[in-house]
Amino acid sequence: MTDISASLTTADGRPLKAALAAAQGRARRKAFFLVAPLLLFVVITFILPIGQMLQRSVYHDGFSKAAPNLAAWFEANASDVAPDEAAFAALAADLAQMKADKTAGEAGTRINYTVPGTRSLFTSAARGADKLTPPFKEALLAQDAKWGQPIIWQAMRAAASPYTTDFYLIATDRARADDGSIVQVPENERIYLWLFGKTFILSGLITFICLLLAFPIAHLLATLPMAKSNLLMILVLLPFWTSLLVRTTSWIVLLQGQGVVNNVLVSLGVVGDDGRLSMIYNQTGTIIVMTHILLPFMVLPLYSVMRTIKPAYARAARSLGATSWTTFRRIYLPQTLPGIGAGALLVFILAVGYYITPALVGGASGQLISNLIDFHMDKSNWSLAAALSAMLLAGVLVLYWLYDRLVGIDKLKLG
Repeated sequence: MTDISASLTTADGRPLKAALAAAQGRARRKAFFLVAPLLLFVVITFILPIGQMLQRSVYHDGFSKAAPNLAAWFEANASDVAPDEAAFAALAADLAQMKADKTAGEAGTRINYTVPGTRSLFTSAARGADKLTPPFKEALLAQDAKWGQPIIWQAMRAAASPYTTDFYLIATDRARADDGSIVQVPENERIYLWLFGKTFILSGLITFICLLLAFPIAHLLATLPMAKSNLLMILVLLPFWTSLLVRTTSWIVLLQGQGVVNNVLVSLGVVGDDGRLSMIYNQTGTIIVMTHILLPFMVLPLYSVMRTIKPAYARAARSLGATSWTTFRRIYLPQTLPGIGAGALLVFILAVGYYITPALVGGASGQLISNLIDFHMDKSNWSLAAALSAMLLAGVLVLYWLYDRLVGIDKLKLG
């Protein structure tokens, strides 16, 4: 059977099939060039920073670059080989070079991430390293007995390669023992996993509160006449027209001990003047303020779904004998699930990554993992901050995957 399209031609004599292919190719190229600026913007501002963050979480050359002789000794000797005179000679040579290059602080900082309190060990040893004479092992041990501790050498061996998993060990409250094994840190020193759990629990609680508050608001928006609905929608969107910093500081004025809320409660006799509620600079303040800030992100997806639900469905259920609760539970609520899922996912992801609001109103008990990430970035431990960020990203992606498996991303509606 012959292909008819192969025998057809255009007005200028070109085969129709080739002309169609050329036209489709031009259309694809035009479409690509139209989205190319946006694609480039996403690559530069989103993909590259995330890639750099992931690379930074497993790469730190602060010690390996400053101690090439010791890195060569580690490469030539197995991990079960005790440091000999050659190892200490390599260390002495590297310390002398660190003094000349002024890199002892950077190298010591890298080891200090794994073994706290060792930065001064490197800086003090580097100051007199050019005066050391053989035998170097005895000279360095005489200078400071810590140079004989196995945990120091295990940390230097791990840091001799710029690629390391040490920062993920720290981020999961684990450490290397003297024999090189990986152990959990003492319970009173575990902060990271506990703060991760607290962040996810508080984010889930804030998401649930936002859902309870947003559902009736969205229902009212969807059922009111258009004129009144538009006015109410302006009130919902009004917070977006105000700076986040202004909204947060306004809540400080409202919730502080001598603030508006406490003054009203005292004037109404709900609490005594000496029993004012503590609602700021603690976990309660974080929940209240973040709920207010994130509430519109729950209202909008719900409203976009509810306005498409026809009232005739509820009337039909009532005419068949269903009660109001049954109608809501079996007819109305299932149709709002795409909006609930979209709003919950959006609010939860935003809550997990918030750090400005908890920093301003959270105090010591209201801090989230994002505040700890910000702290490590300010203290120049970028690799640990990157490892914590990567773990946070992985946790969010797992939840996103679970949502896709249970509900389906194709059912998600943001507006």
